[in-house]
Amino acid sequence: MVVQKSKLRKGLPKDTESLCPECGKVIKARIYEENGKVMIEKTCKEHGTFKDIYWSDVELYKKAEQWAFDGIGVENPAIKNARTCPDNCGLCNLHMSHTVLANLDLTNRCNLRCPICFANANAAGYVYEPGFEQVVEMMKVLRSQRPVPNTAIQFAGGEPTIYPRFFDVLKKAEELGFSQIQVATNGVKFANSYDFVKQSAIAGLDTVYLQFDGLEEDIYIKARGKPLLEVKKKAIENIRKLRQDNLKMSVVLVPTVVNGINDHQVGAILKYAIENRDIVKAVNYQPVSFTGRINQEERIQGRFTLTDLVDRLVKQTNIFRKEDFYPVPVVAPISRFFYAVNEEPVVAFTSHPHCGLATYLFIEEDGNAIPITRFIDVEKFLSEINKLSDKAMNARIMKKRYLLSAYSLLKECFDENKAPRGMDKMKFIETLKGVLSTKGKDKLAEFSWSMMMVGGMHFQDLYNYDIERVKRCVIHYVVPDGRIIPFCAYNSGPTYRTEVEKKYSIPLSEYKGGKDEE
Repeated sequence: MVVQKSKLRKGLPKDTESLCPECGKVIKARIYEENGKVMIEKTCKEHGTFKDIYWSDVELYKKAEQWAFDGIGVENPAIKNARTCPDNCGLCNLHMSHTVLANLDLTNRCNLRCPICFANANAAGYVYEPGFEQVVEMMKVLRSQRPVPNTAIQFAGGEPTIYPRFFDVLKKAEELGFSQIQVATNGVKFANSYDFVKQSAIAGLDTVYLQFDGLEEDIYIKARGKPLLEVKKKAIENIRKLRQDNLKMSVVLVPTVVNGINDHQVGAILKYAIENRDIVKAVNYQPVSFTGRINQEERIQGRFTLTDLVDRLVKQTNIFRKEDFYPVPVVAPISRFFYAVNEEPVVAFTSHPHCGLATYLFIEEDGNAIPITRFIDVEKFLSEINKLSDKAMNARIMKKRYLLSAYSLLKECFDENKAPRGMDKMKFIETLKGVLSTKGKDKLAEFSWSMMMVGGMHFQDLYNYDIERVKRCVIHYVVPDGRIIPFCAYNSGPTYRTEVEKKYSIPLSEYKGGKDEE
């Protein structure tokens, strides 16, 4: 079994554990409702009381936690006797989820100087850049994770595209069996050189995770230190040109959203994505995570939550209702079902229900966008698939007969009158096969509609830190000593990033490798 009933306490108020923003000690925290918002408050004996918004919509908060599922952790944790989270990450015996998406930092060097970057690459005064063989060993650690080997990897940084052996890394990732190979990038090298784009595709790159903060240059000047909008557009155009060489690569737009800076652009970003849906397959908004010291006034002014994101999408697009959005683990019952039928471990999205919200859009040829919730009874389907999982697990023979039951259920939950033009029940099932199977993705191109994931992941900072989220994290960093560390422990909280980079770095003055070229 890879999915189980969640141990999370539901309802408000509730107690949890957090960290003191000043000293980093584990302290008790309380999550409660106040004026329709969900707040988190905690007190450190030495540094006083801290209060922040956890989610800005209590109704969505309560809906999300109804879809909580826990994983079973990993069978081969690096840390086998951890007692408290997040003091000894590795993964450890306390962690409840396997790695769904792995981040591997290739370098802390960058060809930009972004004020909001949590990697803080060039200000550190040292270069963190694992050698090629170290990178290979880290990838092998991910592939050896049990019971579910990691299959999706994202190379990050710094700016990973300036790593001296970038193409070799991509080739090796494909060779080791990663089925989804991504790079998190500012897009500069993709914009400046079509040959770089082409060589990346040939080497095995599947997806460009592109920083994209809006469609106004002022936003880039504030957030990234220079005008970059045309760079982003050029990168997308170069990726589109791959067709001329019978190659392909997709793009995920990744806006970092700060209240009062670019939250008014949430709808415009999605509109741009829809206009470029032949290349752009998802928009993954990331509400800002505050690093370093910040006063309370600045924090309150800039704070942007997942439910603020839903609010802006509803108000700025005329596409959504807030009911269209569900938490990431809503799809965990599907993983549970396939495990029950096939008796083989599968990837399970068992993150905390308050880490992310998302939905799928189906976009017709004329650009009309329809959320999946308009023509699929999502809650009925997932609730019933959970019951089918129970039956399949208890069956001793002919488990695969429950696949037919699942197909019948899906047809029952499908409303053809509200579906995109030209879509019927069987075509929708073929679409799902394309999403769930790497072999079926080419089938999606045959249909007259496009699919696009629209959602957000809110990575934590020291002010809204909830250790229950860290325990269930599914996005992890792998580091040179073989440890695998949850995202929000690596970049905030204990900040393992600083520890790891200092241990495996050299002074900037001694670095003899590549330049931070644009």
